[in-house]
Amino acid sequence: MLMARKNVDWWCERVIRLLTCALLVFAPLAFGAVDMWAMLVVQAGGVAILILWAARLWLSRRGKILWPPLAWAVLAFMVYAVGRYFTADIEYVARLELNQVLLFGFLFLCLMDNLRGQEETEAVSWTMISTGTFCACYALGQLLTHSNKVWNEVSPYLARASGTYISPNNLADLLAMLLPLTLAFLLVGRLSVLARIGLGYAAVAMAAGLAVTFSRGGYLSAAAGIIFVLGILLFHSNHRLRALSLMLALLVGGGIFVNGYLSKTYAYVQRVNNPEVTMTGMLDTSSRLQMWQAATEMWADHLWFGVGPDHYDYRFRQYRPETIQSRPDRVHNEYLNLLADWGAVGGVIVLAGMGIFIFHLRKTWPHVRREENDFGTGQSNRFAFFLGGMGGLAALAVHSVVDFNLHIPANALVGITLLALVASHARFTSEQHWRRLRRPMKIIFTIVLGGVACYLATQTWRLGGEAYWLARAERQPVFSTPRAEALGRAFKWEPGNFQTAYAIGECFRTQSLDGGENFADLARTAMEWYAAASQRNPHDGYNYLRTGMCLDWLNRQGESEKWFAQAEECDPNGYYMAANIGWHYVQTGDYTTARQWFLRSLKLDGNNPIAESYLVICDRKLIEKASGKPVLPFSF
Repeated sequence: MLMARKNVDWWCERVIRLLTCALLVFAPLAFGAVDMWAMLVVQAGGVAILILWAARLWLSRRGKILWPPLAWAVLAFMVYAVGRYFTADIEYVARLELNQVLLFGFLFLCLMDNLRGQEETEAVSWTMISTGTFCACYALGQLLTHSNKVWNEVSPYLARASGTYISPNNLADLLAMLLPLTLAFLLVGRLSVLARIGLGYAAVAMAAGLAVTFSRGGYLSAAAGIIFVLGILLFHSNHRLRALSLMLALLVGGGIFVNGYLSKTYAYVQRVNNPEVTMTGMLDTSSRLQMWQAATEMWADHLWFGVGPDHYDYRFRQYRPETIQSRPDRVHNEYLNLLADWGAVGGVIVLAGMGIFIFHLRKTWPHVRREENDFGTGQSNRFAFFLGGMGGLAALAVHSVVDFNLHIPANALVGITLLALVASHARFTSEQHWRRLRRPMKIIFTIVLGGVACYLATQTWRLGGEAYWLARAERQPVFSTPRAEALGRAFKWEPGNFQTAYAIGECFRTQSLDGGENFADLARTAMEWYAAASQRNPHDGYNYLRTGMCLDWLNRQGESEKWFAQAEECDPNGYYMAANIGWHYVQTGDYTTARQWFLRSLKLDGNNPIAESYLVICDRKLIEKASGKPVLPFSF
């Protein structure tokens, strides 16, 4: 009986390792798992891992788990995330963020407890390094063939390689995390000659792949991670010569590569010689600073608890500076994003966790070095991973100042894995980090793991059904009845999604504009869907805008005024909002006021055909009025 339990436990541990490696391969190759379908695959894999961990709690004879102080900080943030979800303004968005917090939080705890052994650590390390090498080679192929295709998708980034990601910056972050790990194993790992040669090629490929992303933040973060690793080795007599040689080789080789090839590329000229301008012509540096300013203002207005989990993008329009008319998605600074979304409470928890982690790194360091010093050559795979993992985390910390890679599931998964396996070395410092689970605690722990697994499995099922019908809707003609029907099916799967409700409203509003016999019924149906969307997201001004436009279309201009005013409050500096408010005043015949709105819209965005065309109409009508001619409706 005991032997059978031991065998089952052994298989559970092996499957956990296999699933973890599979996710570490799948997520980066699936566009970084940023699409819903890919994220759901990662989520399903995470559910399976949690179930296996719960089984191991009962199968293992040791009856204890690894629980260093950092685990308490991770648990505290997950508890806070659950509480903040119930008070969030936008339930659907907050739930998606909560799903990721719970998934990655429990994966951290699971990997730290189950993959702490040297064999498991090495298997995970080779998996990550191999995946990074493949992504880098894919990026080099893109640049050499002048292709911006990623599998079957097209990346909008011309002349910049993104590998298996859509954004080059996301690939740069992955390679910046994995380069220090690769170099650490290359320099101090106990490896065969063949393995060392393979790591050398992997390091060169990743360095070249990083170079062709033309990501300035990626360059800086990779340099920070590599300098961290080599800087520490320079103070070790066993490794000083190799570290110094590699540092010189990187400097010389990098200089030759930049001067001989990179400096002649269009992307290099645009992003390095003229750093203020991106490929799209938008001011890059200044726009980041303005997005940071908006995040700071959000945090100041919601100091303790923030605007809500993942709410920054949806609250941005209220804080939008006039010079930024696109959606930012994220703050492009993970630290400010944390404060804006989660407030000071979330920031303190994360800051405490970082402090605990750094403190225990110092305590763990002598114990990790001891094994290295036991070998005459100074080679140790444990020391190599510990050093490379710290370098990778340092690179991630630096890149988080200028980008949002922790919100890219593939990169978050790599970061969580490095953090968990590095933190697991705390077991060498004290027996107090092991927590014995007696039967009552096992039951409680199993209930928690089972509850989280059931919750995430339910979410995977619901969101999977929604994703399927949303994909079906995309294949239907724009604003058509079949599209509205498919969107309605998606809404039944996930009735909290305000974006689906708005899209359905747009279908009916557009059909109403065709002017059929039932145009009034279609407009009223559209308003019902806009009302449903605004209930789920009260900060989206387009729901109020479209409601006002429907009322204007129904000749109920007296009722529409308040809706346009509410829309303006939600997006006071949006060019599109200003243009459509101007459209409203055209419908009421107030061409003087309409003209002012169109002028403001053009000031916010000069490339604005709505404002340009209607401004011509306003000028013509005002000239007619000044000449004493009867002013006809603008459609004449």
